[in-house]
Amino acid sequence: MPSLKKRKHFAQSTASAKQVLSVNRRARYDYAISETLVAGLQLTGTEIKSLRNRNLSLAEGYIQVNSGQAYLHGVYIAPYGPAGAQNHDPKRIRTLLLHRGEIDHLMSKTNIQGFTAVPLQLFLSGRFAKLEIGIGKGRKRYDKRALIAKRDAERDMLRYLKGR
Repeated sequence: MPSLKKRKHFAQSTASAKQVLSVNRRARYDYAISETLVAGLQLTGTEIKSLRNRNLSLAEGYIQVNSGQAYLHGVYIAPYGPAGAQNHDPKRIRTLLLHRGEIDHLMSKTNIQGFTAVPLQLFLSGRFAKLEIGIGKGRKRYDKRALIAKRDAERDMLRYLKGR
């Protein structure tokens, strides 16, 4: 009888960790994020190479839904140096890859007064670029100050308890 070899599961061999490329820290400060979703990005070859070098900025980005399709506006992906003349436009509008139900949900949430969809972080999952989208309401200036005061009070309390 032939010996049975132990096989690794396909899922274990292809599973890869999430590699975070950029985080939009300002979005969590400016918006009270109520829910998040993950979307794929439709990118060109030079864009993905530039992303792998971490040459991007999510700071001014926002998501807009037009005619049943979600688009990412205002995200800067630097041109890839070795590409030369075949480079991409750094501020072009990029298509988000979402299921129909997710697009409808996103559209219904952003049509409510005051709610906005903003990019929270961009990461690589395997060989695919993914974007975490946050849906939230904009904070007023006094809300931001209250958030900072609360965070400082908690930090001081923990520091005091640690010193005891």
